[in-house]
Amino acid sequence: MDFDLTDDQKAFQQAAKQFAAAELAPHAARWDALSEFPLAVIRKAGELGFCGIYAPEAAGGMGLSRLDAHLIFEQLAYGCTATAAYLTIHNMCTWMVTTFGSAELVARWGEGLCSGATLASYCLTEPDAGSDAASLKTSARLQGEYYLLNGSKCFISGAGATELLLVMARTGGAGAKGVSCFLVEADRQGIRYGRKEDKMGWNCQPTRTITFDDVKVPRGQRVGSEGDGFKFAMQGLDGGRINIATCSLGTAQAALDTAQRYLLERKQFGRALAEFQGLQFKLADMLTQLVAARQMVRLAAVKLDQKDSDASVYSAMAKRFATDVGFTVCNEALQIHGGYGYIKEYPLE
Repeated sequence: MDFDLTDDQKAFQQAAKQFAAAELAPHAARWDALSEFPLAVIRKAGELGFCGIYAPEAAGGMGLSRLDAHLIFEQLAYGCTATAAYLTIHNMCTWMVTTFGSAELVARWGEGLCSGATLASYCLTEPDAGSDAASLKTSARLQGEYYLLNGSKCFISGAGATELLLVMARTGGAGAKGVSCFLVEADRQGIRYGRKEDKMGWNCQPTRTITFDDVKVPRGQRVGSEGDGFKFAMQGLDGGRINIATCSLGTAQAALDTAQRYLLERKQFGRALAEFQGLQFKLADMLTQLVAARQMVRLAAVKLDQKDSDASVYSAMAKRFATDVGFTVCNEALQIHGGYGYIKEYPLE
C-alpha cells in the first residue's frame, strides 16, 4: 500500500490550504459571532472547483476521487469547520444530481452546481427519521406531469439561503423501495422555512426546518427512477461520513497547531510551557491519535473509491474514530490553554 500522495494530490491540498488561510480562517470567528453565512466566499471556492470536486467532468465537475476530496476538505476545515462542512453537503448534492440525474437535469443545473453559482441543500432528515431513510414520511404523489410534495424536513443546512433542495420523499409503499429523490427549486410555491435554529456552534451555517405543502415538482426533476432514493441516500451517507470525519481532522489539526504555538509562547515558573515534559507527552499523544485517525479516514476513502464491499463499514468506523479523536484533541488543546481556551479572544474557542 502506497501512503505517499501524488504531485496532483499535493497540489490540490496546497490550493485548498491557501484558500483556507486567505478566505476562511481570518473571518471564521466573525461569521460565527454574527451568524453570517459566507455565500460570496463559498462561491469563490466554487471558482476553484471546490463545489464539484467529485462530480463528473462532463457535467462541469473536477471528477476527482473521494481521497482527493478528503485532502481538500481537511484543509478547508482547518480554516473554518462549519463552512467546510456545508461545502461537503453541497458537493454531495452536486455529485448525486450529476451522477444519477437525467441528461436534461444535468444540462440545466450541473454547471451551476459545480461552479457554486447555484447552491443546494440536502433534505433527508425528518423529525422522526434521521439516517433511517427507509422510514421517512414526506410524500411525493404523481398527478399528471407533476408530483405533489408534502411533509417536512428538519436540521437542513443552508436552508433559506440556497437555490435548490435535493429532497428524499416517498413515492411508493413503506420501506426502502418506496423512497425517491427530487431536485426542487427552493422558492417553489408551497415551501415554507422555519426559524433559523439557535445553535451552540456552527452558526455561520444556517439550519432550518422546511415544510412542503402541495409543492408541484415536474416529473422531469425526479433524480433517477422511482424507488432509487434510498440507494442514493445510502451512497450519500457513506461519502458523508468520510466527509464529516475529515472535517473533524481539519479542526483537530488547527487546535493542535494552536496549542503547540501557545506552549512555545506561554511562560510559567521561568520557562516556556513547551519545556515541561508532561505537556510534551500530552502533545505527542494528541498528534499520534490524529495521525491514526487520518490514516483510517484515508483507508475508508480509498475503499469507497474502489467500490469495495466493506466501504460502508469502513466509512462508519472512520467517522466514529475520527470524530472522537477530533473531540479529544480539541478538548486537550483547550486544557493546555487553561482559562484562555474558553475566551473568545483566543482562536481555540
